[in-house]
Amino acid sequence: MIKTYVVDTNVLIQAPDSLYCFDDNQVVLPVVVLEELDHLKKAEGEKGANARAAIRILEQLRQKGDLLSGVKLEHGGTLRIEKNCIDVELPPDLPDDKMDNRILKVCKGLSGEVVLVTKDILLRIKAQIIGVRAEDFTTEQVPEREEQYSGRTEVYVPEEGVKEFKKKGISSECVYIMDEAGERKIPKLQQNEFVILKADQSTKKTVLGRVSGSRIVPLEYVKHKPYGISPRNAGQYFLQEALMQPAEAAPLVIVKGMAGTAKTFYSLAVGLEKLLNNPTGEYRRIIVSRPNAQFDSDIGFLPGSEQEKISPLMRPVIDNLEQLIDSSEEKRYEKEEELAGKIDEIFDRGLIKTEALNYIRGRSIAQTYLIIDEAQNMTPNQVKGIITRAGKGTKIILLGDPNQIDRPFLDERTNGLSYAAEHMKGSPLCWQITLTAEECERSLLAMDAGKRL
Repeated sequence: MIKTYVVDTNVLIQAPDSLYCFDDNQVVLPVVVLEELDHLKKAEGEKGANARAAIRILEQLRQKGDLLSGVKLEHGGTLRIEKNCIDVELPPDLPDDKMDNRILKVCKGLSGEVVLVTKDILLRIKAQIIGVRAEDFTTEQVPEREEQYSGRTEVYVPEEGVKEFKKKGISSECVYIMDEAGERKIPKLQQNEFVILKADQSTKKTVLGRVSGSRIVPLEYVKHKPYGISPRNAGQYFLQEALMQPAEAAPLVIVKGMAGTAKTFYSLAVGLEKLLNNPTGEYRRIIVSRPNAQFDSDIGFLPGSEQEKISPLMRPVIDNLEQLIDSSEEKRYEKEEELAGKIDEIFDRGLIKTEALNYIRGRSIAQTYLIIDEAQNMTPNQVKGIITRAGKGTKIILLGDPNQIDRPFLDERTNGLSYAAEHMKGSPLCWQITLTAEECERSLLAMDAGKRL
């Protein structure tokens, strides 16, 4: 049965090409959506860029026919603009001058099976109140948290396989897991997936490996200490392995995990190791960026230079650098001016640069160790724009916690970090690891709070 999908503005702002995602059904845009696009087209950052992209798509469709009557879409279905339904009555507590309520009027005025598609949770609630079916835009959604790819797995290996693994690795066909019925089952492993191998006859024999083609191989950097830092748990060994790999082998690293699992700390440690301790010329510099819902769109209106504008957002980076530059917890802050001078020198020499996310998009970045912190606050469209900017010799590291999202209309299933992780799963160029709450190293309180709160 053909459905009628009424699409809200926020859907187009997040995914301008979403108009093509409704198969052979009817897509309806209320006139108020055009007004909102017109209002947003001059906005700074991604919001304005996506509004303009949506307008260009509508112009292309307008040239093919009458948008009021309906225009055929490439993948089936039709798109039309609805300018009527102004006489449809809503409950008195939903005033006509609200843009959202004008969209609800269109939904009530249309016949057949009508579905409102919006990223706005409150609008979906209001739609339910007046008897209109409403849904989120699910095309970019990834599976529920428990089903998302974690980049790691635990398997069993025969006792004799442990010795063989340590020498040259083993075939992925030699390991197994136990299913719900207690039967052995060969797991489906992804390329570059990290593996904890447990000897099936001895619980004390555990080794760490990685999927490479049809084999599971030992970690290459297990004995390294980047910038003097040693891994403290299996997750950090996996994280170190992914970060230490050259950009040619691992140009994209995606790291998910709660606060305190040393995502940013370890990423900076490896970057400094590559630039300072063992300079091989692999990277020219480290660039660190942190997306922020309000800041990314308003940076142009703030006073000062770019570095002055973004310095408040980059304070967590400075905190991590302080710990890396002076590893002595007891004496680190005895001479704070000296410590601050060392960090300033790193920035003055251009070894580390902090940049706003909007200033990275549109560039081709070569031979750079690029860290995107708090990547869960990126949209799928933003993360695509960043990853596709990677030039030769650049390594992109996406860090974040999908459970800590500050941006409107994003959640743990639609944010850019989770989107990239799910869609890049199995790519030979992408290495991923999800750090667990048990691997929190910030403090006992941070670990306990992460589990309880």
